[in-house]
Amino acid sequence: MLICKWEKLPEEMKNDAVYPYWQKLRKKNFSLFWKRVFDVIVSFLMLLFLSPIFLILAISIKIDSKGPVFYRQERITQYGKKFRIHKFRTMVTDADKIGSQVTVAGDSRITKVGRMIRKCRLDEVSQLLDVLSGKMTFVGTRPEVTKYVEQYTSEMKATLLLPAGVTSLASIKYKDEDSLLENAENADETYVNEVLPGKMEYNLQAIRKYGFWRDIGTMFRTVGAVLKR
Repeated sequence: MLICKWEKLPEEMKNDAVYPYWQKLRKKNFSLFWKRVFDVIVSFLMLLFLSPIFLILAISIKIDSKGPVFYRQERITQYGKKFRIHKFRTMVTDADKIGSQVTVAGDSRITKVGRMIRKCRLDEVSQLLDVLSGKMTFVGTRPEVTKYVEQYTSEMKATLLLPAGVTSLASIKYKDEDSLLENAENADETYVNEVLPGKMEYNLQAIRKYGFWRDIGTMFRTVGAVLKR
């Protein structure tokens, strides 16, 4: 997770808007080292503790509808690297081929079990596997699909200096994102033009104010938001 030297960044990230964020994070490498240690230890312990729930979810998903247990969509993480995220499948197989890549409230592609899983946000817990492997971190910018990352402004690319996160302040503020897109004529267009810029403001702010204990606070706020919901 340590921040690499400027010359080793992908060319598309080396711009004047990204540089101040890189400078700030580069000075935080010691803190980022412990952030990674925290990710490994906590994700491993949580996977052990939640393994019975994983089993129950897997069986429920397989009984409810045809298809795999996990939804492995390609996303973008640190330095623009691609990876396949682990999410418990809550929609019909190949849902992204028969509709938008963002989900709206009342989406007909969501399965019965999937609706319950989404309500409790349990579809995200499988991302502990991605945290343990180093492709993600607990707190950071949520990983987007390639077509949305291609719409990033020069400054937005600063969010790719760190691994994608399971949660963030933006995730909390936009926890009802699907409702915001429900009445949009074009959900993808509305997401790129209206929702994404708002989320990125929070993500960039998190980098400017980065601190290990701020991340811990965000994790507790996330738990509170899920329980409240």
